Amino acid sequence: MEFFWYVVLMGILAVYLVLDGYDFGAGIIHLFFADTEKDKKAITNAIGPFWDANEVWLIAAGGVLFFAFPTLYASSFSGFYLPLIMILWLLIFRAIGLEMRGQVHNHMWESIWDKAFGIASLLLALFFGIALGNIVRGVNLGMVQNGVSTQEAHYFFLPLWNPTFSPQANELGIIDWFTLFLGIVSVVALTIHGANWIIYKTNSALNPKLKKVVFALNIVLLILVCISLQVWHFIEPKPFHNFVENPILWFFPLLTFVGILGLFKVRSFKKDGHGFLFSTLFLVGGFASTAVSIFPNVLPSTNKVNPSLTIYNTAAHEYGLNAGLSWFFIALFLVIIYFIIQYRVFSGKMDDIGYGEH
Repeated sequence: MEFFWYVVLMGILAVYLVLDGYDFGAGIIHLFFADTEKDKKAITNAIGPFWDANEVWLIAAGGVLFFAFPTLYASSFSGFYLPLIMILWLLIFRAIGLEMRGQVHNHMWESIWDKAFGIASLLLALFFGIALGNIVRGVNLGMVQNGVSTQEAHYFFLPLWNPTFSPQANELGIIDWFTLFLGIVSVVALTIHGANWIIYKTNSALNPKLKKVVFALNIVLLILVCISLQVWHFIEPKPFHNFVENPILWFFPLLTFVGILGLFKVRSFKKDGHGFLFSTLFLVGGFASTAVSIFPNVLPSTNKVNPSLTIYNTAAHEYGLNAGLSWFFIALFLVIIYFIIQYRVFSGKMDDIGYGEH
């Protein structure tokens, strides 16, 4: 039963990555590439009916984490308290940037909220990549010093960075060169994803330029992914042991590279949705590959005193996991109905549906 809820949690996070990921990417495009008011409106039109619903998946992930893996929830929400608060504020500023911009038709006012929306989107993409880096790298569970736990075995706390900026230091920080590197990978990948969504949902004059941007950034992304495979060995000496033991898991890395290689044809796709499909394959494949590489760990321990947190030693009681099963299928049915209605109502191009008119 623990494995079932782990798959559910990873599935919800993957859906959030794909859906809110294109929102973050659209915000980055808005910040760097939208030069005219018409370009800016095309971007906000593309995400307008969807962005607030997409964020619900993050809340759903938190709910499943609290219900199914309460020890992991308590450990991570206390240990990552500082960056979580920062992410909360960034989500707020991204939202009010969209909502407040149109309240006053003044160039300075609109410019301020445009920057709030774009910068918050950029930093959210960066921080979520850094968060994934922290989970891959692990944390000092129990706050071990000189071989002795100073706290409970599942407790930890991290400052934003440590003096050495190293992922192998005794006193770890949220940001080091490894987690920052994964943050940069996240920014590049989500920028591509957001550009593909804008191409898919609009007939904007910006689209030919965005196809060139996607192609150029995809070269950068391929280089970063290849480097990350080498860098991973500094953190985990045997990063592919799960893939060697279970060859079927190579499906996820294969999916990742199918996505990234397919994006090189973005300038010749006959259907605008193909680029978004391939960036989705890359994101889902990359996220799943990362998750299965550390399985069954969900938060590795960087010391030898306290064990890593796994899906088994952090799960709720079997009775609770079974009791939640029926409610999960009811919720899943309602969510599927909602999304079918939403995406059918707002199918096709969004050029004629201005933000705030839906």
